[in-house]
Amino acid sequence: MMRSLNVLHQTIADCTRCPRLTAYRREVAATKVKRFQEWEYWGRPVPGFGDPRARLYVIGLAPAAHGGNRTGRVFTGDRSGDWLYEALFRFGFANQAEATHRDDGLRLTDCYVGAAVRCAPPDNKPSREEFETCRPYVLEELHLLKRIAVVVALGKIAFDEYLTAAGAPGRVIGKPKFGHGTSYATDWGVTLLGSYHPSQQNTFTGKLTRPMFHRVFRRARQLVDGRP
Repeated sequence: MMRSLNVLHQTIADCTRCPRLTAYRREVAATKVKRFQEWEYWGRPVPGFGDPRARLYVIGLAPAAHGGNRTGRVFTGDRSGDWLYEALFRFGFANQAEATHRDDGLRLTDCYVGAAVRCAPPDNKPSREEFETCRPYVLEELHLLKRIAVVVALGKIAFDEYLTAAGAPGRVIGKPKFGHGTSYATDWGVTLLGSYHPSQQNTFTGKLTRPMFHRVFRRARQLVDGRP
């Protein structure tokens, strides 16, 4: 399984199928921002990251222009990642709370993190065609990660994209509608949990608080461990 995931990672990192995203991520990597001028940006599509035997899959929207697009690891080097990996650490899915660069020693246990789109998009808004082009990568990840029992979707777009990728809207118990803390069982054995995305827009305004975010991952931990 590990070799197959490694092949997928390389395929994603080499992808140039979306001209707009390819041009944008390369431009960002070349121009940088003042606070990261000393960095050599990754500037490529960002593969998923985590444990190949994971039972928890976390899906976000896309890499941040100066986060994952800079560091080369999903949800790494930005405030959203600070929130995510702190929560994963708190509930036993990560060995540390910090995620600053690819070689920072972070390891995930029983958890894998991916995204609906693998390139940083302008204004954080991928097009419909870009979602469709990237969707096979989500499908292949889910195929290779054979033990997934719980999915946490960060934001409505990631929630809807997971259901679309799984071919699932008609196969979920209860009509699936995104909301923070929502939980839906599926007929293929996965429980889907919804969470507001830990974007600065949500965390700075108080729409998403640490206790709210922790409750989602506490529930994920309970479900992964088979506790009611």
